[in-house]
Amino acid sequence: MNKIVVKAPGRTCLFGDHQDYLGLPVIACAIDRHMILTGKQNNSNKLIVNMPDVGKQRTFSIDADNGQPKQGDFLLTALKVLEQYACVPDTGYDIQITSNIAINAGTSSSSALLLAWIRFLIEAFGCNQEATSEFLSRIAYEAEVIYHGNPGGKMDQYSIGMGNIIYLETGDELSYELFDKPIAGLIVAESGIPKQTTGVLGELETKARRGINEVKEKSSEFELEKATEEDIPKYLEYISEDSKIYFSAAIINHSITQKALQEFRKPELDLNKIGELMNRHHHILKDYLDLTVPKIDDMVNAALEAGALGAKIVGSGRGGSIVVLAKDGEQDQVVKALMAAGSDNAYAVSVDQGVRIIV
Repeated sequence: MNKIVVKAPGRTCLFGDHQDYLGLPVIACAIDRHMILTGKQNNSNKLIVNMPDVGKQRTFSIDADNGQPKQGDFLLTALKVLEQYACVPDTGYDIQITSNIAINAGTSSSSALLLAWIRFLIEAFGCNQEATSEFLSRIAYEAEVIYHGNPGGKMDQYSIGMGNIIYLETGDELSYELFDKPIAGLIVAESGIPKQTTGVLGELETKARRGINEVKEKSSEFELEKATEEDIPKYLEYISEDSKIYFSAAIINHSITQKALQEFRKPELDLNKIGELMNRHHHILKDYLDLTVPKIDDMVNAALEAGALGAKIVGSGRGGSIVVLAKDGEQDQVVKALMAAGSDNAYAVSVDQGVRIIV
């Protein structure tokens, strides 16, 4: 194909931050900030990838070994993973990738890049599997998490690959629900402080799993997915002191996500209720898991004081972005308040349909 253009959205997490690495569900949505990949055939034996936004270029040979990918080299990793599915480059392309998704801000620029790249490779060189949204998401998860044994879950890859609003069960048995409905009043605000992904995820996963395992050793009937907030006191007696708050956070955040799911299943969204649940979720992320920093706190407070229904930190935390739910029609005043509070950038977003070929 002489020219291929792929569009991949960013994502924000509405509910379930720091849940997917425990196999617990999340609710996330693709947002209309995009990675655009344009590929044009050339007469060489190379895939030449230009990323002018970050001043980088990569070149991959189509008739020689490109070596083994290092940690974080998702472009080469995707090529290696796709070889298993008979997707092997046989034609050179000049490829340009541009984006208005903020980097290292908790809106999944890396997963958007990966999904755009995977969708391009399959379109250009074929595959022995149908390129469904679910398959694209799975390949991205294999390349970004499984291949290198990275911490993290499935949220980023599946929310971008599937699009819309997704409730995703992140355990070994894949299960999800898609909600094709808009959410009026969504805003993303960037702190300008780089999020701390790998270290924070690894640290908190270890602490949460320690508490969970301590309970399992003492209580044979315990199942994390079925535990309720009311169950927490009886389990805390089994847990070492430094694990109690992380165990409690896992149970409470799971409960909040389940309550949010019931709201999304209703014919009409009760935005006031969604906002209340976002605020409660943020409280757990801030006060139990210590994921905020003063600037993030100022942004959340400013949004709520300006009339927003809810606001919460997104993703791994200690930087990155927040997601805000404003009343429809009041987005501009909330954005102004966020900028006055020190946000690096703030903007209204809409729910997006997911990665796709546009040319």
